Amino acid sequence: MIGFRRSGIGSRLHRTVRGVVLTAAGTFTAVAMTAEAPAQQAATDLSAIVMAEGVDPARSALLVVRLEDGAEWASGGARVDQRFEPASTSKIPHTLIALETGLVDGPETSFAWDGVERSIAAWNQDQTMATAYARSAVWVYQQITSSLGRATMAEWLERFDYGNHDVGGAADLTTYWLAGPLAISVREQTDFLARLAQQDLPLSEQTYGAAAQIMRADGGDGWTLYAKTGWRGDGERMDIGWYVGWLETTVRGEAETYVFAFNMDMADPEHDLRRRGGTARAALTAIGALP
Repeated sequence: MIGFRRSGIGSRLHRTVRGVVLTAAGTFTAVAMTAEAPAQQAATDLSAIVMAEGVDPARSALLVVRLEDGAEWASGGARVDQRFEPASTSKIPHTLIALETGLVDGPETSFAWDGVERSIAAWNQDQTMATAYARSAVWVYQQITSSLGRATMAEWLERFDYGNHDVGGAADLTTYWLAGPLAISVREQTDFLARLAQQDLPLSEQTYGAAAQIMRADGGDGWTLYAKTGWRGDGERMDIGWYVGWLETTVRGEAETYVFAFNMDMADPEHDLRRRGGTARAALTAIGALP
């Protein structure tokens, strides 16, 4: 069955509780305390895997987290915490918002093509929610953000704690995830994806069920991969490629969930685009998560 898996231990990685402490002035103040958080583990280096895929570890960032115990695998050093525009990886939260607000009923909700010829042939036709996600049809998501409006999009991205959750002004409503000001780091992507995979976001069961159908990218015996690509390219700065998602698997003999996020500089997009997913999947295979 396609769906989202809850992980009791993994859920504790991102959960906080509120408490109070007595200050030197004799007053009480609220503090956030980690509840049952496991000890921080040093990340296992994935630089050799990244390099073997033809990607420079110094010009990319990769983080994989196993939710059951918090084990981490990483490459890219400080870039893991550097923010970039999410580009089409924002279609994950945008799809959730469209579903939860009722603007979209499910995977088969249709969007009529406006007749404008765009550079990607697969965009130049009617779309469903599922095909728009799979094909990264930007015009569909521009319709979604325009229909819901700036206030709604800003509110939901803040509730999701998605990157800097900045949608800018009215003029940015159809581009804020492509050209900014919305920005997110690899680590923030995995934090958000962990809450999604564990159903810890403020969403209905109906939304989770529909999202799982839309976001499923691949699967096999004992594993299901949910993912999204992204490509920030404005003709002025270095192109940035993304591949993010989560993996539910039993290939190691027990149920496990891994969240992952990868970004890379793309000096030659024609050749680099395929390396986005290829590098992330190579890493998942190398650590034994994928067969």
